[in-house]
Amino acid sequence: MADASTIDALRSQFQSRLAAAGTDRAIKALDDEFLGRKSGSVTALMQTLKGLPQEERRAFGAAVNALKTYIEGALQEQRAALESSRPPAGSVDVTLPGRERAAGRIHPLMRVRQEVEDIFSRMGYEILEGPEVEDDYHNFEALNMPPDHPARDMQDTLYLDGPIVGGTWGAHRAGRDGRVPEAQVRAATLLRTHTSAMQIRYMKTFPPPVRILVPGRVYRRDNLDLTHTPMFQQCEGLVVGEGVSLADLKGTFEALLTGLFGDVKVRLRPSFFPYTEPSAEIDISCLFCKGKGAAVGCGVCKHTGWLEILGSGMVHPAVFEAVGYDPEKVTGFAFGMGMERVAMLKYGVDDIRLFYENDLRFLEQFPA
Repeated sequence: MADASTIDALRSQFQSRLAAAGTDRAIKALDDEFLGRKSGSVTALMQTLKGLPQEERRAFGAAVNALKTYIEGALQEQRAALESSRPPAGSVDVTLPGRERAAGRIHPLMRVRQEVEDIFSRMGYEILEGPEVEDDYHNFEALNMPPDHPARDMQDTLYLDGPIVGGTWGAHRAGRDGRVPEAQVRAATLLRTHTSAMQIRYMKTFPPPVRILVPGRVYRRDNLDLTHTPMFQQCEGLVVGEGVSLADLKGTFEALLTGLFGDVKVRLRPSFFPYTEPSAEIDISCLFCKGKGAAVGCGVCKHTGWLEILGSGMVHPAVFEAVGYDPEKVTGFAFGMGMERVAMLKYGVDDIRLFYENDLRFLEQFPA
């Protein structure tokens, strides 16, 4: 039967449990366990009153009520103490270590482009950008590719449904009637297949000497696969002046390619481009087998020991005539290379699509 010792034991049990209750949930559990209406320990004691003799009932009931009052007060004090220990809303614990902020990274293609631009800038080149929507004249005809030229088959061009009025490099000046003079208007009908069109625009505006580099996006009708993409980045350059020779071209690219790849050998291999004559592909010694090729069975360079890196050549006289330069007085060389090709070789990437998928697992492998 319940008596004073039962109340004392329950009080002691509550006190030990209260000392360990450090959360709102633990305090709520104690409240339910001791004061719950259906199964609380104190409630159970109150229900035993009707079984006590009349003379004991009054004293025992007062003791149980005192225990209940004590437990309610103790729980309230514990809640107040817990609330006061909480930090204010929005506060910062200055003792915690700082959170490392994720730093952005330069995209590998942009990193390569910056390296190329830095090298050419140190050699005195002017860095230019041109329109990505071009007209047929600047993209093809002025580069010695008339409408029936078979070289156009080499350019898988993306043509527009309709012409866009605009065209010549620089701002148009409207006449008094507010209309642009017809001589300044060309119909832009395609997405440029190379940035060489900007070379034509520059030469038609400025006399020699010329030393320019034109990086930017270009577009071809290519399917997306391991080595092709319908939009990619090119970096094309032009040097024009008196006495410019093929030796200048080779020296320029020995400086560029050793700057990009370190200790590599450079060779010129005969090729064909409609706007250069003679034309040459420029190769570097294989970065993977160090030029040993067949001796080590290198599949990257197909056992040759060489990797193709860019196309180049001496500017065709027909191109000079199209822009008003005298091919009897000046010579020059032009070149073009894909930034993706350079980046794939430089970083050992075997799938061009990785540069455009924005996968952080790939991008975070490059220096910040």
